[in-house]
Amino acid sequence: MKESIQNKLQQSQQSFKKWKQIPFEERQKYFAKLAEILRARKQDFGEIITQEMKKPISQSVAEIEKCATLCDYYANAENVLKPEKIHTEFQISEVHHEPLGTILGVMPWNFPFWQAIRFAVPTILAGNTVILKHASICLKSGDTLQEIFEEAGFPDGVFLHFEISHSEIEEMIAHSIIKGVSLTGSEVAGRKIAETAGKNLKKCVLELGGSDAFIVCEDANLVKAAENAAIGRLQNIGQTCIASKRFIIHEKVFDSFLFLLLKNFKKYEIGNPSDVKTNFSEMAREDLANDLEKQYQTALENGAEYILPLERISKAGFKPGILKMNGENPINDEELFGPLAMVYSGKSDEELLAIANNTMFGLGNSVWTGDKEKALFFAENLESGTVSINQITKSDVRLPFGGTKNSGYGTELSLYALHEFVSKKTIIGNL
Repeated sequence: MKESIQNKLQQSQQSFKKWKQIPFEERQKYFAKLAEILRARKQDFGEIITQEMKKPISQSVAEIEKCATLCDYYANAENVLKPEKIHTEFQISEVHHEPLGTILGVMPWNFPFWQAIRFAVPTILAGNTVILKHASICLKSGDTLQEIFEEAGFPDGVFLHFEISHSEIEEMIAHSIIKGVSLTGSEVAGRKIAETAGKNLKKCVLELGGSDAFIVCEDANLVKAAENAAIGRLQNIGQTCIASKRFIIHEKVFDSFLFLLLKNFKKYEIGNPSDVKTNFSEMAREDLANDLEKQYQTALENGAEYILPLERISKAGFKPGILKMNGENPINDEELFGPLAMVYSGKSDEELLAIANNTMFGLGNSVWTGDKEKALFFAENLESGTVSINQITKSDVRLPFGGTKNSGYGTELSLYALHEFVSKKTIIGNL
């Protein structure tokens, strides 16, 4: 391991020894300051995101605002990590929650500030220190995050950004100073991280891919559903793990909904991401566009039909596309990470549910209906970490976020996230 990395690891370890001694309520004050910095400079930070991964500037600034909201939430959160007294026959009977140490976060490029903040804030508030390994196209975002943590007054070493290669991640996880790892990324990356963490008996949290269903029942408000369907699929140019990707429509409203969906999809045209009026731009990298185009062609070669062709108009840019899928298509088992939707039809609610659950992923499904009993039927039977009713799936800092099946495991956001990287110590006896 490089000497520079070794030195930073030691810095993080030394910082942890001091940081964990600071009371929970005192730690919270740092996050209030962090929120102030994020809001005051949201335009500057938003421009960094747009420069690095081409996100429309309005969405980049909104990402920073969401980060500030998260910091506010944890700055005022209940201390759920205080010692718990358990009634037993002993004079002392308590459960304490102790931070693990230095936690490695391997974060993606699609939400460069939000994904890192979402992982780091509850992890640090719980008493740990954090090392961020950011995506290679988001190194300025990573450096800036370390700078603003330090500007907010966090002690040196509480939050560090490491510029390391993928090959060095395994060595990092194996290092004795690293006590856990959190990854937001692809299923392939998740398997590698989990394997390495398992070999070294390290706790990990995995937020992986999704192929989320957007279910349109026969009694849905089709106008509202179609408008939100386009937003759910095309926001951030479709490069979102919880984007609506599979549109599963009751056959009685299939044609009507599809007409409205097409109308809304055609409103999205590539613009200058630095223009505040732009809501759609190129994908983050050319190789990602190549991957999406290959998946599109594979789908067509295996029986899918295009309703709206995926038209490539630049190295990394497309006009959005829509595919009508057949049941035996291999692309049904893949995540489409870009501006391409898949549509299916079903004859009954039970068939819509079966199609939705017929996937290896389970992140966040959405159902559109005007009937309460029908909504509950889907909510109770959909296999995913989140079920959204008459709205697109999006994370909310107040609620736990995570997936099932191949979408990963572990919890981010809410008070539950504070428990991910702590150990429970039982203290029992008499004096």
